[in-house]
Amino acid sequence: MYYLRSYELTQCSTTENVSNFNLSSTQLSTPLISIESVANEIKQCCSLIVPTFEALQRAARLISTAAIMAADYRMNAMHRQYPNLAVSQLYKWTFQSSDSEYQEHESQYHELENAIARLEKDLERAQHEYVSSDRKSNGEEPILERTVSKRAQKETMLSIASDLADAQEALTLLHKNGGSANNVHQRNAVRLLNLCRTNGGVYVKVGQHLANLDLLLPEEYIQTLSSLFDDAPASTYSDVCEVVKEELGLPPEDLFNDFSTEPFASASLAQVHTAKCKTTGKKLAIKVQHKGLRDTSKGDLLAMATVVRVADKLFDEFNFGWICEELTPQLPKELDFINEGKNAEVAAAHLSKTGLDCVVPRVLWKFTNHRVLTMEFEEGFRATDVDRMEKAGIKRGDVAKLISSVFNSQIFQNGFVHCDPHEANVLLREHPRKSGKPQIVLVDHGLYKKLDADFREAYARLWKGILVADIEGIKTACKSLGVTKMYPLLAAMLTSRPFDEVIERSQTRSFDASQISGSDKSGGDKAVIRGYAQRYIKEIISMLDIVPR
Repeated sequence: MYYLRSYELTQCSTTENVSNFNLSSTQLSTPLISIESVANEIKQCCSLIVPTFEALQRAARLISTAAIMAADYRMNAMHRQYPNLAVSQLYKWTFQSSDSEYQEHESQYHELENAIARLEKDLERAQHEYVSSDRKSNGEEPILERTVSKRAQKETMLSIASDLADAQEALTLLHKNGGSANNVHQRNAVRLLNLCRTNGGVYVKVGQHLANLDLLLPEEYIQTLSSLFDDAPASTYSDVCEVVKEELGLPPEDLFNDFSTEPFASASLAQVHTAKCKTTGKKLAIKVQHKGLRDTSKGDLLAMATVVRVADKLFDEFNFGWICEELTPQLPKELDFINEGKNAEVAAAHLSKTGLDCVVPRVLWKFTNHRVLTMEFEEGFRATDVDRMEKAGIKRGDVAKLISSVFNSQIFQNGFVHCDPHEANVLLREHPRKSGKPQIVLVDHGLYKKLDADFREAYARLWKGILVADIEGIKTACKSLGVTKMYPLLAAMLTSRPFDEVIERSQTRSFDASQISGSDKSGGDKAVIRGYAQRYIKEIISMLDIVPR
């Protein structure tokens, strides 16, 4: 072992000085800095260079994509308003396709786009009048006259919403026939999808969050980004082997039999490989975290938060900073697979007590660590796959009842709730002992929320109020949850139905909402809720800060 010491050798410029430089036995036996420690520090610093450079590359791609999307939307709005300007022609040449079929239907595109913009403004105005008429009323207007006026306002609002839904459907169909590249939403949705796939990791997670915001984002974004649930980028097999060896001490082939070189499934934070247990021969699912994700996730979130803050200031209609705020404290929990394994065991223990037909894969702790999670493999298909459901002879009504019962039991009974129940995490199969009956396989237990007793009681009272159309009960329950003025919006968000139906059921004393809605199409109802959601987006975000989610 060699040692470096901070002796003052500058004074020893001659042989005599060196010979006169006396070292005590204590000095000789006490090294200050070892060469090995210095080498390790240098190695550690060097190991950060590549991840840092890659993080900067991802940030640069994020900034450039955001800038192109912003320019496309700005130019598109200008092109619709001033189609004959030179800048509009430049926009057509830069962003839009020269496809002959598009050129043939260009006037129809512009007509529908302008009609949608006009109808969106009309719906916003109609909703404002409908909502504010109650506040303007001084109580002196006769009840019958006020009721007739209110119903007329509602019919106007629903008529506009229905026309808006028709126009949006017609534009979507025209884009499918004439080339989706000329749809500004579709173009930017594809850009965002490509960014998520190229950058991977946290970016895929954010894309999946966006794909669930069907009341806030255009349909093109929902359809395009939903592919991230199925087709997330996968790590190379060599990276998988490296992570497994770092976490479990041995490469996969030494731990398992028939470890698959290709992933069975790939998600935003990890991918799943199949294998067989060397001892029992049972089929296993091994979840392996993407290499380097734990180290780079914080930097990626910081980069996204910075871009989002800039977008918030530049665009009044952009209000999605809460997504980064939501992910930042939760991501470390999802990246710790020991935490996920413990969550799975708690969930399994609760569900076994309920008697519900739901299975949680058993964790094998011998082969589990912070970045590798090994479970028994459970067969299943997505609970949204209607074709597989029908082939298995499973009734959709039974599936809906079972899914709602599973999550209601977590919310109202146990208070320990699975917080990522998207279609890839709720699997379905025919019950092995009950012919024609469904059984759920619940996977991905990385993110859970603990609800206290007071919240569960208030939330139960809120749902009871919605079901029996008890307006005062809804108000009281929402107040217990910290929501006062925005109680109609919270109820509408929970049910995905206009709150007007609750009001009318409270007047008719009916439990059936099917005869209440003035719109004969689900598209019209969705347009109404989407209009409210987009109008009150800032209030929704404030409300979400109050209500546990």
